[in-house]
Parts: sequence; structure tokens; C-alpha cells
Amino acid sequence: MSIINAGRKWAPKALAAAALLSISACASDIMKNYIGQPIESVVLDYGPPTAIIDLGSGERAFQWRKTSTNVVAGSTSGEVRRTKHGTEYEETETPGYVERQECFYTFYARSSGGRWFITNFRPPKLECE
Repeated sequence: MSIINAGRKWAPKALAAAALLSISACASDIMKNYIGQPIESVVLDYGPPTAIIDLGSGERAFQWRKTSTNVVAGSTSGEVRRTKHGTEYEETETPGYVERQECFYTFYARSSGGRWFITNFRPPKLECE
């Protein structure tokens, strides 16, 4: 009976974790939902594509680019040391830097009745999911 009680205690935590995981959809899951829709659906949600590539045979690739920057702060630390010449303060400095990441989101579409309908997508690189 104690196993059942333990399971009941964990149930709310497990449910909360499952809900959190389902909310945080990755880019591929979001892109998958556009298949079969006109390209205007993506344009309305994310603005115009940064590139349109004609693939021939009534197919095009529509590509969106997102550039993210993140500033990583530097840090300084110090240590007081006692030497035979007295007390010294030794400082270590790590400089800050800017991370830049570029992500591409590409949809493939086919022309039908003068409009472009999404048929597939190219999964973005892992760090862009």
C-alpha cells in the first residue's frame, strides 16, 4: 500500500512535468503544422521570407532566417595569498563576449491554382529547434 501512496505523491509532479514538455514545442513540430496550408499562413505569422528559391517543376523553397545574439558577461575573481613578502591579491579576469547564432527555417511549396501550398520542410539544425 505504501507504493500506491508514493505514486500518488509523485502524480502531480509528473503531470506538471508532462504539461511543461508538451508546451515547449520544437521548431519542427511547429513547422509540421503548416504542411498543406498556403505559404501566406507562414507569412502572416512570421513576415515575408528572406529568400525564395525556384526549384523547378512547380516547386519553390521559402526560407526565413533568424539571427539571435546573446551577451555573455565577463567576470573577475580574486584570491588573497600570503607569501614570504607579505599579502598579495591575485586577480583573474574572464572577458565577456557576444554569441551570435543564425537559424534557417525552410518550407517547400508547390504551385496550385496560382498559389503556393506547403508540401514539406527542412528540419532546422539542432540548436535552432
